[in-house]
Amino acid sequence: MPITKKIKWSIEADFLQGCNCNYGCPCEFEAPPTLGYCEGLGVWKIRKGRYGQMSLNGLGFAFCAKWPAAIHQGNGTAALFFDERATTPQREALWQIASGQAGGLPFEIIATTFSKVFDPVYVPFKFHNKGRNSSARVGDALAVALEPIKNPVTGDAESIKIKHGTGFIFKEAECVSAKECRSAFKKIRFSWPGKGGFISKIKYSN
Repeated sequence: MPITKKIKWSIEADFLQGCNCNYGCPCEFEAPPTLGYCEGLGVWKIRKGRYGQMSLNGLGFAFCAKWPAAIHQGNGTAALFFDERATTPQREALWQIASGQAGGLPFEIIATTFSKVFDPVYVPFKFHNKGRNSSARVGDALAVALEPIKNPVTGDAESIKIKHGTGFIFKEAECVSAKECRSAFKKIRFSWPGKGGFISKIKYSN
């Protein structure tokens, strides 16, 4: 039975993101996307999470999406992926959170930018937390692999961090290169190697 009452939830997670924008992603600075449209994905691995009294510890969830213009202009298409290890109640809880129905940032805002969201997908998650070299695989549909941005002259690894006090996806993140950023899900298909990426530790709640 679907959950209709909003239940208190909170999540602390590691977050990886890749998209089709240049390094740093102008969308984070209220500027138009690099190519005029947005395609990207994000993967969360929950370190500590609860939905009511139910633990969400150790579970993963992810999205892939595309928007025809800037994200805030809407008309996006998205798919949500959830860890197949989740029990039926955990699956429903994660769906309520990630779809924005449970309230709270960032999902409550992001959900308003989509005109189409596919049915939830349950797949294996592989998440490798290695700092700026982290990576994740979400079934056969999504893949993201990060690496440091390289100095164009010396080839040395750069360390670039941003603080976004009003950000709702993250408040602080390390800017990296997404050497792999791939979606092969239905009509959301893209591959953007060597474009913008972020790694962050997030805290969300409603």
